[in-house]
Amino acid sequence: MKKHKKAKIIADYVHADTNQYIDKLIAKKKKFQLIMTSPPYNMDKEYEKTKSLENYKKEITSVIEKLAKLLDESGSICWQVGNYINPKTKEVVPLDIFYHEIFKNYKLTLRNRIIWHFEHGLHASQRFSGRYETIMWYTKGKDYTFNLDEVRVPAKYPGKTYYKGEKKGQLSGNPKGKNPSDVWKIIRSEWDKEVWEIPNVKANHKEKTIHPCQYPIELVERCIMALTFENDWILDPYAGVGSTMIAALKNNRNSIGIEKIKKFVRKGEQRITLFRNGTLKIRELGKPIFAPNPNMAVAKKPVHFLY
Repeated sequence: MKKHKKAKIIADYVHADTNQYIDKLIAKKKKFQLIMTSPPYNMDKEYEKTKSLENYKKEITSVIEKLAKLLDESGSICWQVGNYINPKTKEVVPLDIFYHEIFKNYKLTLRNRIIWHFEHGLHASQRFSGRYETIMWYTKGKDYTFNLDEVRVPAKYPGKTYYKGEKKGQLSGNPKGKNPSDVWKIIRSEWDKEVWEIPNVKANHKEKTIHPCQYPIELVERCIMALTFENDWILDPYAGVGSTMIAALKNNRNSIGIEKIKKFVRKGEQRITLFRNGTLKIRELGKPIFAPNPNMAVAKKPVHFLY
């Protein structure tokens, strides 16, 4: 019997303007099971220039309208955002609220507003320091893909039983674990394996590259495992340095990433090559957050501190 060669998983990096290139994908009648990205926040980063919220909304609405056409009927969009800070008034505008109206206009249904909590970031002086962002999970149809068993976490009380009724005395929990909920946070406690411990990518993170707002591969991986199957297609319209594409490769999914900054594309292509060679440094899925030893110098409180 002739053996069929297993098809190579595709990770197609495209150096282009997102709004223009997705027109080509629409013309090809391409469909994606998952569209996962973190769009520009209108914060005057290297890859964007701050504009009025009205113009920002006009530009991003055009992209979302086209992405809705590219989404498979059973597919999902995961839109990871933080806050827009008004450069003059310093007012905080939650971008998930800003975006929700746009997604609703294109008949997409919000299934979860996932809170991603992390410990490190810039320290604010005029407000509390921001330590979370949100992933807005939208679906196109009612019969959407959701592989809960792929992302279950250990139960806090695995031996808990029903205390009354026909099932009295039987185990009440799922033997595969429990639903991880819509809060992906960092908690150091006796049951820390229940929560999804995902640190943001800062200077000492093993995945850190030249990108100023890089998100961790693990964050994408959770969504990919839950919302797609092997060999499905995933699109990242603002691909940065390729975290979505690497997470897709790691889980045998095909992907296309679009990025307009050439040096980010080059860095992302390098990372993909390293991954295929087995030499890319990736933080292990579910690895506990590092906790400093109390005897380490950085963990000791200087004597002049007042708290």
